[in-house]
Amino acid sequence: MTGAASGKESGSPTISLRVPRQRRELIDRAASATGKTRTEFILDSATRAAEEALLRAERLELSARDSRRVLELLENPPAPTPALRKAVADKYGH
Repeated sequence: MTGAASGKESGSPTISLRVPRQRRELIDRAASATGKTRTEFILDSATRAAEEALLRAERLELSARDSRRVLELLENPPAPTPALRKAVADKYGH
């Protein structure tokens, strides 16, 4: 198994980590089981965890009342206002 990716190899910055032996061995076994290098496994896992964390952080939660209002507006949208018509015309030239 390889360690952290060399910045010289890929032109990317290097990330160095101190990892307890047991955790490194676990990571190495998992990487081997999935046919990846240690670096590939760590980067794939960290990327997936980062994406999930951002999705959770950016999720919008509405109350039941607000959810019903959003659905109502989606099903019965209000008529466009003159300001909206002008903004669309300015943006798209209609």
